[in-house]
Amino acid sequence: MRIYAVVSLLALAAAGQQPPPRTPAPAPVPQTNIKFTAESNLVIADVTVKDPKTGAPIEGLKASDFAIFEDNKPQKIQVFEFQKLAIDPAPPEPPPTLGSQNELPEDPKTSISIQGPGKIQYHDKRLLVLFFDMSNMAIPDQLRAQEAALKFVDTQMTESDLMAIMMFTTVVQVKTDFTANRSQLKDIINAMPIGDMTDLADAADTADDTGEDTGAAFVADETEFNIFNTDQKLAAIEDVVKKLSALPEKKVLVYVTGGISKTGIDNQAQLEASINAAVKANVAIYPIDARGLMADPPGGGASKASSRGQGIYNGSVYNAQRLAINDSQETLATLAADTGGKVFLDSNDLAAGIVQAQQQFRSYYIIGYYATNTAADGKYRKITVKLNNGLSAKVEARPGYYAQKIWGKFNGSDKELQLQDALSSADPQTDLPLALEIDYFRISPTAYFVPVSVKIPGSVIALAEKKGGGKTQFDFIGNVLDERKSVVGTVRDFIPITVAASEAEKLARRNFHYDAGFTLGPGKYRIRFLVRENQSGKMGTFDYRFVVPDLAADSMVLKTSSVVWSNQREKVQAEVGKAGKFERKVAQANPLIVGEEKIVPNVTRLFRRSQNMYITFDVYDAAPDPKDSQLRHVAVSMSLFNQKGVKSFEAGPIEATQLVATRPNAVPVQMQVPLKGVPPGRYVCQLNVVDQVGRKFAFPRANVVVQ
Repeated sequence: MRIYAVVSLLALAAAGQQPPPRTPAPAPVPQTNIKFTAESNLVIADVTVKDPKTGAPIEGLKASDFAIFEDNKPQKIQVFEFQKLAIDPAPPEPPPTLGSQNELPEDPKTSISIQGPGKIQYHDKRLLVLFFDMSNMAIPDQLRAQEAALKFVDTQMTESDLMAIMMFTTVVQVKTDFTANRSQLKDIINAMPIGDMTDLADAADTADDTGEDTGAAFVADETEFNIFNTDQKLAAIEDVVKKLSALPEKKVLVYVTGGISKTGIDNQAQLEASINAAVKANVAIYPIDARGLMADPPGGGASKASSRGQGIYNGSVYNAQRLAINDSQETLATLAADTGGKVFLDSNDLAAGIVQAQQQFRSYYIIGYYATNTAADGKYRKITVKLNNGLSAKVEARPGYYAQKIWGKFNGSDKELQLQDALSSADPQTDLPLALEIDYFRISPTAYFVPVSVKIPGSVIALAEKKGGGKTQFDFIGNVLDERKSVVGTVRDFIPITVAASEAEKLARRNFHYDAGFTLGPGKYRIRFLVRENQSGKMGTFDYRFVVPDLAADSMVLKTSSVVWSNQREKVQAEVGKAGKFERKVAQANPLIVGEEKIVPNVTRLFRRSQNMYITFDVYDAAPDPKDSQLRHVAVSMSLFNQKGVKSFEAGPIEATQLVATRPNAVPVQMQVPLKGVPPGRYVCQLNVVDQVGRKFAFPRANVVVQ
């Protein structure tokens, strides 16, 4: 059941020569009068034909030997070429002559050159992309990846290989376009920024007894700080394959990484979007785990502190280490399997992983057609390739693609159908980036209020680009499913937004914030949430699994709700009034509404020193005062620990004593902390919650950034 839904605009500071390829005589093209006015409908399928017994590629076939179908309807082949690729390493480069030593090296071209849709630029060439994810690799892994890349370029490149190099730190960088210039490639690899972004490579500390004993008073759950790191890495892969999508040839993306560790709050939609983008662009992903063979002793190696607790003696530490490694490799295996590649794990010879990707791509046929189905509805189109003339062989090709979506051609019913299809589609939407937070508060012994908070950056809204103000509308639609995949909660809202011309230029530094609420019982759930901005038609999907715990059972620790960290409060009447009629009873039952103000969750945990930090949560089943059964004595203080584990700031304690009438046996806690005296930086924010009568404790923690 949906409780309420609102949207508001929140102020927030802004964050921070391809050599000429050999061109043999082209193969005959059966259709010469190609109409390039329909370029948007051009579909390319790279087809491999193998002998069913030996697996060797079959060469010499003609366009008339193939039949291609889209959704079981025959299509006319209008682009056809055979790509014959060498597999033997090319001879080593000759030493530079005396004259060439004095010549300045050619500057690499730092963009992917595209000659046009369907235009085959690289004849008989294998296109390899080395993509180094520097944010995922520790320094030893970066050095190992660098050494492997140099070894491959020196000894394993063939005459058919053209290589592009890309890197990801905070953005995707194209270091060079496809080239066979080994000297240029080696210069780029040697210049890799070893040491950059390694602070994001370590696994997050979850504060249990399997983690490192760092000597800090309490160890924070660092997964909070890296909520969006996984999505950023997957979005970087999507960005890379989109840069390659206009090339009709097969592309091999060798993704060199230190594993992708999940944070527990990852958007499954981004993984699916990256995979679908790769399939659509004819890109096979070959992930290589740069950590190599990991012999992890119980408690970790000599570079780590000993574990806290007794887990090293009962095996829990080793099991946790092994599970963390397997978890970081699971996403890599999914990327490979779903795009037609292979994952390379647990080997110190990383160059062999690059060779594996190279050797998998043998000779193939490029087949293109202009789809007869021109509907820009975004639906999936199934591709089938068969052989004519009684030929028998193993045929491999992409299974299909998602059609384009042209927002301007949609009528009202099309737009409604698009929302429903997008919410259930296997092709998620990522044009509109979303940040989502889910919390829980107990409102009865068997029911919980689950607020959902969504943030949308104002910079991606069409009004921000026009800078002249105007009107738009947000469509919000979402479903909550239980473990049996039954829908147990829905949200659906159409909220108009009006931005004055004087405010339009500020949108790039602001966020749109949307709130919805559900009433759920304890259990495991999945939420699929979709937002569409109706001026541009951009959509964003968030797919997330979460758990509502059962707090009814007795516990040795102090039971609390989720902790909501906030830096802003809004007037309830004004904000709720935008979405519908204000209901006083709803407001009173909502833990995020205090008096006439609503607390807005800070999803990204970014605070400015000029702001206050608002901390809101409930304490459940605290022991009553022996002299007054209506009183409780809950002491709360807040501490900030810097990255060295040193306490830098402390606030409180405050005492919460009153029960709230709308939630059973709940003591609401609201704490306001001015951040004026806090130095900028990253901190562990720890709450020290003590039931002074019941002698129970809780220490909720989150990582925050103060600017």
